[in-house]
Amino acid sequence: MGNLKYTLEGQRKNVLTVFLVLVFIWSLFAVKWNENLVHSGGLATIRQVGEALLHPNLSSEIIQLAIESTWITLAYAVCGMALAIFIAFFFGIFASGILHDRKSTKLISKGIFRGILGFLRAIHELVWALIFVAIFGLSPLSAILALGIPYGGILGRIFADMLSDVQEEPIEALRSSGASKLQCLFYGYFPLVRANIISYTMYRFECAIRSSAIMSFVGLGGLGFQIQLSLNDLKYDEVWTFLFFLIGIVVLVDNWSVQLRKGMHEAKKGFTFVTFSVFLTAALLGMSWWFIFAIEQASLKDLFSEKNAYYAQEFFAGLFGIGEVGQPAFLNSEAWKEALKLTYETLRMSVMAIGISTIAMFLTVVPAARNIADGSLTLMKKWYNWLLFGFIRVMYIFSRAIPELVWAMIIVFILKPGVLPGAIALALHNFGILGKLCAEVIEDLDERPVRNLASSGASKSQMLLYGVLPAVMPQFLMYILYRWEVIMRTTIVVGFVGAGGLGQQFKMSLSFFHYTDVTLLLLCYCILVFIADFFSEAARKAAK
Repeated sequence: MGNLKYTLEGQRKNVLTVFLVLVFIWSLFAVKWNENLVHSGGLATIRQVGEALLHPNLSSEIIQLAIESTWITLAYAVCGMALAIFIAFFFGIFASGILHDRKSTKLISKGIFRGILGFLRAIHELVWALIFVAIFGLSPLSAILALGIPYGGILGRIFADMLSDVQEEPIEALRSSGASKLQCLFYGYFPLVRANIISYTMYRFECAIRSSAIMSFVGLGGLGFQIQLSLNDLKYDEVWTFLFFLIGIVVLVDNWSVQLRKGMHEAKKGFTFVTFSVFLTAALLGMSWWFIFAIEQASLKDLFSEKNAYYAQEFFAGLFGIGEVGQPAFLNSEAWKEALKLTYETLRMSVMAIGISTIAMFLTVVPAARNIADGSLTLMKKWYNWLLFGFIRVMYIFSRAIPELVWAMIIVFILKPGVLPGAIALALHNFGILGKLCAEVIEDLDERPVRNLASSGASKSQMLLYGVLPAVMPQFLMYILYRWEVIMRTTIVVGFVGAGGLGQQFKMSLSFFHYTDVTLLLLCYCILVFIADFFSEAARKAAK
């Protein structure tokens, strides 16, 4: 019976893999593969961008501008994450259902608050930014709200899952000793999930820095604003200077996260790295909020002024078609047909993007694993392993540190607008993330079965094919499907710069104040995200 179950599970995974490959092939037919894909000057642009990479502009004026822009990007990210943590803390607790004893009230609480968190995270931060700028104007608080709301939804969902997965035995011990619900929360649940919450929050902070950089697209400052200006002026040497600063800050946060996780597992006394991190966090929070209110002159009073209330009323009335002459777009069958066609195009873009990034990941992930580089897994040490390891890991950092929108801005200078530049931009960013995650899966692999193959005389390729890949494929599939969900939410962003799909039409409709068209496109976008979540969840269960 056990063998039959194992065989059925293996067949299910094989069917899923074949299905995903066929879907990727289907997505490739969304592009007309001919010489018209590339701009007439596209090849020359590639050469110029490559030369600028080796010779960035290091003048004192540009360096000073880069430092100032980096601080703006960091300040927005810090304040946005502070708001996100505040949202996630309260909504995550209620979404977990741990404060309720009765099953019915627990289900109601989880259903309501998980639905709210789902809505908050379903809409991309750049879309939120466009909405807040339309209501509040070009205030730094528009950027902070645009970052805080979706990241609050993402963190809240993760916090809720972590809290609801806590084992009941230690909580029951607290309850039996007379502890209240709040005492159980602060002395039972939180200590058990604290390390995982901090680890995931640091990862989302790294993501928030990248998101903060693209706030410039709606007119807000930061590194993205400078990158956009330099791209428009075709000053690629300046573009790379600003990109190197963005990569640098992402790498610093990533290293901070790694050291913090190590420090939390060490039982040291005195001034530790964890203590240093607490002081650093407090300093960043204080300086960032001071910068927003004292230097940027942001004002909560102005944010909720009568003028902004009027703009908000007009904006939301426009979304619902109130006072519009003629039939709203979301009640027009022809408008729906056109929007669904764009939705279909966006779906194919997302599948193509995850397919390209997955292929690139498989081609590079094995030498990117540390236990392959040092020979501890395969018992084969080669002098060039560390060179490959370092080169590919730098590629991963470089790839994931640059936001999808920035990649798209560069690529549309080379390829003509359409599905392909959007898919490539999404693939480039997610290649680095997938590669890092999957390389860590290989590093955490149980080494004994692979070493047994090595001791029996198996070659390196045989060890990888029969020892490593079968063990890591389920986790690889899980990460691939998870990143596809993320890509689906991000497809709308690359469309803002002419990379096709719903995003391109969304930006045009908002620019021309066709608000009922915006409502229709948002509905299609949410439907697409819901379908992606549903399919991805079903596929992940099949992959387990």
